[in-house]
Amino acid sequence: MDKHPIPQFVRSADRFREVVTILAKHGLADWLTLKAPAWVSNIVRSADSDTESHLTTEQRIRVAITELGATFIKLGQVLSTRPDVVGNSLADELAGLRADTPADDPAVVRAMLELELGGSLDQHFAAFEETAMASASIGQVHRARLHTGEEVVVKVQHGGIEQKIVNDLDILRRLAELAERHSDYLRQYRPVLVVREFKQTLMRELDFARERTNAETFRRNFANDPTVRFAKPVTELCSRRVLTMERFVGVCISDKATLQSSGVDLNAVARRGATLFLDMIFRDGFYHADPHPGNLMVLEAIDVADESQPEHQIDVIGVLDCGMVGRVDESLREDLERVLIAAASQDATAIAEVMVRLGEVPADFDEQSLSDSIEDFLADYMVQSLDEFDISGCLAGIVQVIRDYHIVLPSKISMLLKVFMMLEGTSRQLNPQFSLAELIQPYARKAATRRLSPRRAFRRMKTAAMDWNHLLEILPKDAADILHNIKRGRFDVHLEHRRLEPIVNRLVMGILTAALFIGSASLWSNQVPPLAWNSSVPGVLGSLAATTMGWIIVRQISRSE
Repeated sequence: MDKHPIPQFVRSADRFREVVTILAKHGLADWLTLKAPAWVSNIVRSADSDTESHLTTEQRIRVAITELGATFIKLGQVLSTRPDVVGNSLADELAGLRADTPADDPAVVRAMLELELGGSLDQHFAAFEETAMASASIGQVHRARLHTGEEVVVKVQHGGIEQKIVNDLDILRRLAELAERHSDYLRQYRPVLVVREFKQTLMRELDFARERTNAETFRRNFANDPTVRFAKPVTELCSRRVLTMERFVGVCISDKATLQSSGVDLNAVARRGATLFLDMIFRDGFYHADPHPGNLMVLEAIDVADESQPEHQIDVIGVLDCGMVGRVDESLREDLERVLIAAASQDATAIAEVMVRLGEVPADFDEQSLSDSIEDFLADYMVQSLDEFDISGCLAGIVQVIRDYHIVLPSKISMLLKVFMMLEGTSRQLNPQFSLAELIQPYARKAATRRLSPRRAFRRMKTAAMDWNHLLEILPKDAADILHNIKRGRFDVHLEHRRLEPIVNRLVMGILTAALFIGSASLWSNQVPPLAWNSSVPGVLGSLAATTMGWIIVRQISRSE
């Protein structure tokens, strides 16, 4: 809980009114008129509603988010990676969100740079273009040249953006709490959990030092591959709000026409770009989580030689914007490999078991029914040949099945699934016949081989031996402590009860109501003074109060779930 929630809310009151008004204008705030506080409902009713009958609900959400600005656009981009929460149709609609934030005034940029880097701008750069080459939700990018002659780009955080984001996050948290408390429809999307995860993601993205660290990690992972480049950070000119990196000269993958006119082999670029991301995921366990075409470039070609052919030229792929990354730990890697092997062998039961173990399932969950649904779904895809296999459609369908059963996957799983879908989509923009399944197949074979390798078996046996050794070390002492406490009568069993507060409150209220009614009835029947029309006034008033309280309890129970 906030230590001083009222002052923070007062500071963001105007913004809260603006957010609710925009939601209402696009027909997305009806739920606030039902059970929310009266002052919030009044804002909704006073807002002018646009006639957007030609737009779907998903499109109206996208339009409203765009109008709400940078923080909400970032939220939409994060939600686009959670189709298991918001559904495939809304996730696809939100995937196209791009912030069109105006660049800061040059004086503001200069002040920010001099504050973060120390000293004057001329001390750090031989030339600096004050006109931004691009401006996004959090920062803007400028071309510059160092005194060494190196051409660089400088990413500068927008002035005051951090405080705006903090205020918007506070508003989002309050709206999420209202939604979870008062809207049965929105409660299924787990708004409080989504906002909490989003806050962590966005606060990390505000720290440019993390992006610099990510870029340096990628450079180390691909240090032996000259055909892949990540921009090198200029460490002495980086801070929490400023990121200076080498400038790439090339053609963005989104510019397909220019690539074709330059004679670039689009199929080779698509395959090598996809292989690059698969190596990140399966080999390194640390991957770039935003492989859309704007973050990939084709740079100058270099001469290479390999076993298949003598020296030849190959285009270098440059990767931009390392702010959003994902990690695959050993446990997740094993589960991912298990899913790949199960998919290859059409084992729907194994896929269902992994999803159930990883996800959060409802109390009335039927695992066999989920397994049957996945098996029926996969049957349509297993008749496809490898070069025709649609991984994006298959993953989207599995996510929809999981969502139909109200299973919520961890954010790291959802992000990984979204990367696979984006990766195939980006590659097929270059080559419509591209097959991601064909590239993944060798990784699946390696996974199966690795799972049966003696080294892995030895490692698992070693881990199990250490666990058993630890258990044998602590078991005698813990058992002795338990027996000692039982002997002295000090053995406590702590039980955790969830969501019992409303039940206990109603039970207590019911007991008080019954006691009040019995006591008041006794006063009334014995005509305890003062009297009015030969009736005990305390008895009548108490009986009326008890009847009212009983009616309220019955009403609450009938309206509850």
